[in-house]
Amino acid sequence: MANTEARIDKWLWAARIFKTRTLAAAACKKGQVMLRGVQLKASRTVKAGDVVDVRKPPVTYSFRVLQPIEKRVGAKLLPEILENVTAAEQYELLEMSKISGFVNRAKGTGRPTKKDRRSLDEFAGDVPTFVGDFDFDLDDSDDEE
Repeated sequence: MANTEARIDKWLWAARIFKTRTLAAAACKKGQVMLRGVQLKASRTVKAGDVVDVRKPPVTYSFRVLQPIEKRVGAKLLPEILENVTAAEQYELLEMSKISGFVNRAKGTGRPTKKDRRSLDEFAGDVPTFVGDFDFDLDDSDDEE
């Protein structure tokens, strides 16, 4: 006998959208899982035919529930469990964020990698520094005339 409904947190885990059920429940709590524009709690049930939106910044993935399961299955069986109906522009957005690299690094997301640091140093090294003696006077010589 097949289940007709499943908890959303268990289904997200069983369908391999999240690595752990705890992560799936946390995403629900943060408001990153939606059904028809409504944020879902982890205990909310889904049934076959529902389209679940999962926001994993910067992309919002959409999945159609084909089988509401609560037990994790092998990756080869996923086409029987869900259908990916994510819009093409979401994947374009993902590609653009990958291309932009560290330039759009959000504040507080960690320190730059060694490669990032070298790029920043190279960029900053092109700026001339004015330390030491100057070839010109800084005081106004027009006032002395």
